[in-house]
Amino acid sequence: MAELKNEKTETVERGLRKERIGTVVSDKMDKTIVVAVVNKYKHPLYKKTVFKTKKYKVHDENNIGGVGDKVLIAETRHYSKDKYFRLVEVVEKAK
Repeated sequence: MAELKNEKTETVERGLRKERIGTVVSDKMDKTIVVAVVNKYKHPLYKKTVFKTKKYKVHDENNIGGVGDKVLIAETRHYSKDKYFRLVEVVEKAK
Protein backbone atom coordinates (compact mmCIF):
# COMPACT_ATOMS: atom_id res chain seq x y z
CA MET A 1 0.00 0.00 0.00
CA ALA A 2 1.40 3.42 -0.98
CA GLU A 3 2.03 6.02 1.65
CA LEU A 4 0.36 9.35 1.22
CA LYS A 5 2.79 12.19 1.67
CA ASN A 6 1.80 15.74 2.26
CA GLU A 7 3.79 17.85 -0.17
CA LYS A 8 2.80 21.04 1.61
CA THR A 9 5.63 21.93 3.93
CA GLU A 10 4.94 25.65 3.93
CA THR A 11 4.65 27.43 7.21
CA VAL A 12 1.33 29.05 7.85
CA GLU A 13 1.77 32.74 8.58
CA ARG A 14 -0.40 34.67 10.96
CA GLY A 15 -2.22 37.74 9.79
CA LEU A 16 -0.41 41.04 9.64
CA ARG A 17 0.21 42.52 13.05
CA LYS A 18 -0.37 46.22 13.48
CA GLU A 19 2.68 48.36 14.15
CA ARG A 20 2.57 51.91 15.42
CA ILE A 21 5.10 54.64 16.16
CA GLY A 22 4.39 56.81 19.19
CA THR A 23 5.82 58.76 22.09
CA VAL A 24 6.21 57.39 25.62
CA VAL A 25 4.14 59.47 28.04
CA SER A 26 4.57 57.34 31.19
CA ASP A 27 7.04 54.76 32.46
CA LYS A 28 5.95 54.56 36.11
CA MET A 29 4.79 50.92 35.99
CA ASP A 30 7.09 47.91 36.08
CA LYS A 31 7.58 46.34 32.61
CA THR A 32 4.87 48.61 31.19
CA ILE A 33 4.97 51.94 29.38
CA VAL A 34 2.14 54.12 28.11
CA VAL A 35 2.57 55.24 24.49
CA ALA A 36 0.56 58.02 22.82
CA VAL A 37 0.03 57.48 19.09
CA VAL A 38 -1.16 60.49 17.09
CA ASN A 39 -3.32 59.85 14.03
CA LYS A 40 -3.61 62.70 11.52
CA TYR A 41 -6.45 62.83 9.01
CA LYS A 42 -8.45 65.35 7.00
CA HIS A 43 -12.00 66.08 8.12
CA PRO A 44 -14.40 64.76 5.43
CA LEU A 45 -16.64 67.85 5.35
CA TYR A 46 -14.49 70.78 6.48
CA LYS A 47 -11.17 69.55 5.00
CA LYS A 48 -9.29 70.66 8.10
CA THR A 49 -6.45 68.50 9.43
CA VAL A 50 -7.55 66.79 12.64
CA PHE A 51 -5.26 65.08 15.17
CA LYS A 52 -6.58 62.17 17.22
CA THR A 53 -4.48 60.73 20.05
CA LYS A 54 -4.82 57.19 21.38
CA LYS A 55 -2.89 55.83 24.36
CA TYR A 56 -1.74 52.22 24.50
CA LYS A 57 -0.26 50.27 27.40
CA VAL A 58 2.80 48.50 26.05
CA HIS A 59 4.80 45.57 27.45
CA ASP A 60 8.43 46.65 27.97
CA GLU A 61 10.31 43.58 29.23
CA ASN A 62 13.62 45.31 30.03
CA ASN A 63 12.26 48.72 31.11
CA ILE A 64 14.23 50.53 28.40
CA GLY A 65 11.55 53.03 27.34
CA GLY A 66 11.68 56.43 29.00
CA VAL A 67 9.36 59.42 28.92
CA GLY A 68 9.71 61.32 25.65
CA ASP A 69 11.24 58.43 23.67
CA LYS A 70 9.90 57.72 20.19
CA VAL A 71 9.16 53.98 20.01
CA LEU A 72 7.92 51.33 17.60
CA ILE A 73 5.25 49.03 19.06
CA ALA A 74 3.61 45.91 17.63
CA GLU A 75 0.32 44.19 18.32
CA THR A 76 0.57 40.87 20.14
CA ARG A 77 -1.34 38.58 22.48
CA HIS A 78 -2.94 40.07 25.58
CA TYR A 79 -0.49 40.44 28.45
CA SER A 80 -3.27 41.74 30.70
CA LYS A 81 -6.77 43.18 30.45
CA ASP A 82 -5.70 46.26 28.50
CA LYS A 83 -2.07 45.56 27.50
CA TYR A 84 -1.85 44.02 24.03
CA PHE A 85 1.12 45.75 22.41
CA ARG A 86 4.82 45.07 22.92
CA LEU A 87 7.85 47.28 22.49
CA VAL A 88 9.81 46.42 19.34
CA GLU A 89 12.50 49.12 19.43
CA VAL A 90 13.33 52.60 20.60
CA VAL A 91 13.51 54.69 17.44
CA GLU A 92 14.76 57.90 19.07
CA LYS A 93 15.83 58.54 22.68
CA ALA A 94 14.60 61.67 24.46
CA LYS A 95 17.14 64.39 25.11
